[in-house]
Amino acid sequence: MLYDQIAMNKRRTGYVMVGFGLLVLAIGAALGDLFWASWQSGIVIAAVVTAIYMAIMISQSTNVVMSMNHAREIKDVTAAPQLWHLVEDMALVAQVPMPRVFIIEDASPNAFATGNDPQHAAVAVTTGLLQRLNREELEGVIGHEMSHVRNYDIRLQTIALALSAAIGLLVSFSHNWFFWGGSRRRDDREGNAGAIGMVISLILIILAPLAASIAQMALSRNREYLADASSVELTRNPQGLIMALRKIDDSEPMKEADPNSSALYISDPFKKKQKFSDLFATHPPIADRIARLEKM
Repeated sequence: MLYDQIAMNKRRTGYVMVGFGLLVLAIGAALGDLFWASWQSGIVIAAVVTAIYMAIMISQSTNVVMSMNHAREIKDVTAAPQLWHLVEDMALVAQVPMPRVFIIEDASPNAFATGNDPQHAAVAVTTGLLQRLNREELEGVIGHEMSHVRNYDIRLQTIALALSAAIGLLVSFSHNWFFWGGSRRRDDREGNAGAIGMVISLILIILAPLAASIAQMALSRNREYLADASSVELTRNPQGLIMALRKIDDSEPMKEADPNSSALYISDPFKKKQKFSDLFATHPPIADRIARLEKM
């Protein structure tokens, strides 16, 4: 059951990442077709912009994310002995290097991992998590975050963030181009085919940010399920994470979390209620996660 769930979530993540990449190329093609009458040129521009964003994010992700969330680094074991030893133990079990350790001053219990790869990873927890959870529960949470590191989820989230930023830039560019009359290049493509192509391109550009957000949220949800299952693999104790998730769910929203990195946390730091659909949720429902853990 455990390994089946891990394999299923890996497949789903692969589908989402492929869809994300195709979305970027489709937006580039739409821009090229709309403004330069050359969808090939648009794809090349989109690929270059995305590559630049990814290079910047991958090289600076840890420091940027920790700064955005007002996290302070713990340099040695004396500053937070229990946390340090748990991270050290889980890193050993997961067979990854010891990550950098950070603490966020916030009464709401939560945690996240970030970085480019296991060699450049970091784990952050809130003071509320350290105060409200016992050792067994903390171990489940740290196991969850170390699973993100071991499974390279941290890199996937960094790539997804870069892709979303690139899509935002391309869409912003198209809006500015329209404002200055850049669509004149389509004057030589009159007729029904040209008009239909223009409409399709416009619709794609308008809906692109929404589609990117949905893809990023779907990726986050799939990786949370996978990290839950992998945490049990590391700790051999589903009850620790189950009890931790219940306490995290039954708590107040965070005050110091950055909205742009909210998908990184083990649970939604803002406690948003989804009234219509889980499609726009950054995290799967806690009840669903607990139900899956109870079946392991």
